[in-house]
Amino acid sequence: MELKDAVAVVTGANRGLGRHLAEQLVREGAKVYAAARRPQSVDVAGAIPVRLDVTDEESIQAAAAVAPDATLLINNAGISTGTPLIVSELDAVRLEMETNFFGPLAVTRAFAPVIEGNGGGAVVNVLSVLSWWHPAGVGAYAAAKAAAWAQTNAVREELAPRGITVSALHVGFMDTDMAADISAEKADPADVAAQVLHGIANGLPEVLADETTRTIKQSLATALSPA
Repeated sequence: MELKDAVAVVTGANRGLGRHLAEQLVREGAKVYAAARRPQSVDVAGAIPVRLDVTDEESIQAAAAVAPDATLLINNAGISTGTPLIVSELDAVRLEMETNFFGPLAVTRAFAPVIEGNGGGAVVNVLSVLSWWHPAGVGAYAAAKAAAWAQTNAVREELAPRGITVSALHVGFMDTDMAADISAEKADPADVAAQVLHGIANGLPEVLADETTRTIKQSLATALSPA
């Protein structure tokens, strides 16, 4: 996909990875709709702020109407609440699923006919190394990202006949607000964004953005150890 000819919608574009994606797409010559729950918080020069809350169907449909020329959707918006699965309130678990699984699905469903009508294009889902590695302390987030990985693979097959490629970013900790309280090695979100754009340009089904993610992916066939 030629990025300079793309018309991109980036959710969660007001900060972190989303902001870097929007900025780099603008530099590549793409038209960019920078979507956020509070569009006034978007400060990406050259981008068009758009209100979009991935948990609000009305705002999703309104955003699709605002961006009728879209050819690229990057589902970046998400949350991480540090919610275990057993001892936490179910509402907290549901919030993770609503935002990290149902949200991207709803946005993709709204934009798929738009992208198809514009001759095809691409969808990218921002996932995580926790799609495959499931620590108990963030069980809700890991479960949502695992489900989103399955979603990505199924939607890829479903949208291929409509001229839409679907890919996923998997990455560990990034140096963003979401991981501010975590003491661990963190990837540079600008570098991760560049890898995503390279993946889009080359039609890659997956971008594994760091060594931890590549190692975890390779270990999926390893037998489980007793707890």
